[in-house]
Amino acid sequence: MATTNLPVVLLIEDSPSLSLLYQDYLRHEKIRLHPVNNGAKALDFIDENIPEVVVLDLNLPDMNGMDILKRINEQKLPCTTVIITAYGSVDVAVDAMRYGAFDFIEKPFTGKRLLVTLRNALNSRSLNDEIELLRQDFRNSYHGFIGSSLAMQTVYRIIDSAAPSKATVFITGESGTGKEVCAEAIHQQSPRSHKPFIALNCAAIPRDLMESEIFGHVKGAFTGASSERKGAAAQADGGTLFLDEICEMDIELQSKLLRFIQTGKIQKVGGSVMESVDIRFICATNRNPMDEVNAGRFREDLFYRLHVIPIQLPSLHERQEDVLLIANRFLADYSAEEQKNFLGLSPECEGIFINYPWPGNVRELQNVMRNTVVLNKGPWIQADMLPAQLKAFLNKSASVIGKPAQTSEPLPLLPTNEILPLWQVEKAAIENAIRHCQDNIPQAAAMLGVSPSTIYRKIQTWQKN
Repeated sequence: MATTNLPVVLLIEDSPSLSLLYQDYLRHEKIRLHPVNNGAKALDFIDENIPEVVVLDLNLPDMNGMDILKRINEQKLPCTTVIITAYGSVDVAVDAMRYGAFDFIEKPFTGKRLLVTLRNALNSRSLNDEIELLRQDFRNSYHGFIGSSLAMQTVYRIIDSAAPSKATVFITGESGTGKEVCAEAIHQQSPRSHKPFIALNCAAIPRDLMESEIFGHVKGAFTGASSERKGAAAQADGGTLFLDEICEMDIELQSKLLRFIQTGKIQKVGGSVMESVDIRFICATNRNPMDEVNAGRFREDLFYRLHVIPIQLPSLHERQEDVLLIANRFLADYSAEEQKNFLGLSPECEGIFINYPWPGNVRELQNVMRNTVVLNKGPWIQADMLPAQLKAFLNKSASVIGKPAQTSEPLPLLPTNEILPLWQVEKAAIENAIRHCQDNIPQAAAMLGVSPSTIYRKIQTWQKN
């Protein structure tokens, strides 16, 4: 029977008798078992043949088995490690788990215990491999987007599906969520990527000039038209025309745009010749388009012409797991641009960033990082470096947890037997904050206005008492 596809298990046990016993326990398992009797041989084997599972005795003649576990952890090797030792204790177990051990069994143990643990380790390895394959489909960045959250993965998949088509895409989302980035991503992912991408902001161009901006004009069409001008539609021929803030377009111009979409032909302002153009339309708005239709500000027939493939971009508050990823990307970019030596955010800042609602979305986060990098020096972004709105949020959050409500009357005096020692009050406030933040200590520290290290130190003190 071929064994090349069987999982490799490295057994590291210095006692010859125990090594033979464990090999006997595992003789019927569908594995390739490789026994070694010291740490040096184990490291040599791991360097050349990464095993699926390592069964590791911590008490080795030439080194501490924990050093092997640390090496596996530091090099991020895809090994599942099971610790065996005759010197079991809670502290050793905690250390082993901290460095990535899968399970911990204490000598002496039965063959059944070893078999069950090994099979669980192999199943875990198989599951991790499947998860890693799924992760490969998850993207941290995508054509200008930064984010690996499920919400953004959904956006990426819609873009992948929609890009090859000529179907019109209607992007909605709050200001600062990246609607133009989305439009450019669709263009870059499409067969039209080698052709022009032309963007027009319908809210930024005066109404009396918008028609000329889209369709162009001939010389003398209106005062100031000293020469013939090609409009955005003609410029985008063969490529993509992106109309941002489409709901701001004048209602009269909407009818001309509808006719253009239906016929694929344009007529310059003041001209008489119809020109055919090949365009993929993408539009966007930060409003609710159906509300605009119901209010009579946006033509219903135009809406349904444009609203073929909708993409709703999530707010940054809806994908908080992306906040630190985006912040660190901006930090790296702006540090290089400004020739600063920032390495990252302090734990306190991370807590603030995760909790802050980001009403201005990615654009606000971008401005915060640029402001902070330009005005400060590294290596770490600290809370006192942040702009005013984040400091105000920190102060407001800190006042919510662990502080009594403000009243117009003085609080009544408590009986002496109801007054708690200050450390107990502090402990209750910290535990309340940790529960509120679902055990996320950096978040709790941000809300309390202290450093995470302060909370960790307090917890260690309580555990010793």
